[in-house]
Amino acid sequence: MATMAAVADTLDGKVVGVSDGDTVTLLTAEHRQIKIRIAGIDAPEKAQAFGQAAKKAMSACAFGKAASVEWKKLDRYGRTIGQLSVDGVDCGLRQVELGLAWHYKAYEREQAPTDRQAYAEAEKAAKEAGKGLWSDPKPQPPWEFRHSKASH
Repeated sequence: MATMAAVADTLDGKVVGVSDGDTVTLLTAEHRQIKIRIAGIDAPEKAQAFGQAAKKAMSACAFGKAASVEWKKLDRYGRTIGQLSVDGVDCGLRQVELGLAWHYKAYEREQAPTDRQAYAEAEKAAKEAGKGLWSDPKPQPPWEFRHSKASH
């Protein structure tokens, strides 16, 4: 089985756009705008419950701020998938802690073991505390929401 290279590249820049709770736009020093899909999480879609709250929280964490993105690959839409850090804060982990994103278990093997554990524990704690989307008795994961939209 092929394994992903352990070496990640780093992008530095300023977050100039927040599409939703798990996607931002980074402006590099070379004036390139790069769409970043936050690794390890899946936030509610904008039309879903907590979608706007997730976008607002991501904006609070990153918008207009200097950021660093550790990344290893692109997704099928050409977005860079990476871990977004602002002033030492992992914005993806923060989203999970706030109950505004799921730990995206379908891709957890792509996370470093320490990150995978931290995200899983953060989700469990947010769920137990009824934070954010976990205050809903039956929150709909965004991957199910996207699938139900696509089938209509």
